[in-house]
Formats: sequence, structure tokens, C-alpha cells
Amino acid sequence: MKNGSQSKLTQNPHAVREQREKNLEVAIGRQVRDLRKRQRMTGSELAQQTGLSVGMLSKIENGVISPSLNTLQALANALRVPLVQLFSGFEEPRGAMHVKAGQGVEIERAGTRAGHQYNLLGHIGSNNSGVVVEPYLITLDSDSDRFPAFQHEGIELIYMLEGVLDYRHGDQRYLLEPGDSLLFDSDAPHGPEGLVELPARYLSIITYPQAR
Repeated sequence: MKNGSQSKLTQNPHAVREQREKNLEVAIGRQVRDLRKRQRMTGSELAQQTGLSVGMLSKIENGVISPSLNTLQALANALRVPLVQLFSGFEEPRGAMHVKAGQGVEIERAGTRAGHQYNLLGHIGSNNSGVVVEPYLITLDSDSDRFPAFQHEGIELIYMLEGVLDYRHGDQRYLLEPGDSLLFDSDAPHGPEGLVELPARYLSIITYPQAR
């Protein structure tokens, strides 16, 4: 990086979490059994504390049935853990979206003008990360219509693919050529002020918190 920062990233991109179960009943059952054994409780002892039959508890631990919320709360109380811990082994579906070349959805974004094309390259709605990501492929092929700077919440990354832009962020201007990138706080006014060489194409990836 040109700023010379030597700070290390704290997240290991190659780390793999322990495998989780995709079936909710099985995940709950395994968690109940593991917690019971860790506390050196027999099945009959746990069944007695929760008011369940030994047979019913066995079905829960083997993931054969889906226990009611009242039953889960009784199990959590007997095992002395928060209710949510019984769900900790469950692997929720994770979203992915594959967009083939040239198939990004052309949209009109606030501030769009003639000669400026925005293609949304994918979208994942509500997710566990708490972050929304909007990746755009932006094409500028006419300098006949200028537009005011954008300003919105979040962080934005621009990566130049073709052409040359004089790009403003706040009070600074940057000459962006193919292969250049610009990462910035998008709450400051920003946008291409000088269209130096057209057509210009660049990736714009915007991230911001999900609405709560």
C-alpha cells in the first residue's frame, strides 16, 4: 500500500471453523448430548430434571423429533446454559450469487445520468454478517452530462478497469488509471469530476450496515 502501513490483518482468511450440522434437529440433539455428558449427567437424570421421559430425551438427542420451545427451555435450564447455545451447532444457509459476464442487472441509481451505465453484479439480502454489499460495474462513455458528487453511508472501493478518471473524494482529487484502486469513507462527497479518457469502466463496491 502506498501509505506504508505495516499493520497486520487480524482475520485469517484460510481459517476453517469446525463443521456444523445442516439439520436443525440433529444439531440440537448433538448439543444436548454433548452438554449432558460434559456435566456427567445420565440420560435418566436429565429426563427427570426436565420432566421428559427417557425415550423422549433419547429421540431429541438423536435428532429424530423437533422439540418444542418449552422443552428446549427446560433442557437449557437443566443444563445451565443459555437457550441459544442449544442452536450453536447449526449451520444456517449462506448466500452466494453467481452473475455471468454481461448479465449484471442494469439499474438506475440515484444520480444516474445519460451516458452513465450501472450494472449491479449481485445482491445478498438479510445475512448474519450485518453488512450489505452492493457491487457495481460502472461505464461512463459520454462527458456531455456531468453530475454532482455522491454522498451516502458506508465504505466504498473503486477499482479502475478501463479509461482514466479524475476522481474527487472530499477535498482530495485522485487520477485513477487502469489497475488503480481507491478505498474511502463514502459519507464524504465523492465522484468522477474529470473524465480524462473515455470510455471509462470501473468496479464500485459499496458496503454499509443492514437496517435493524
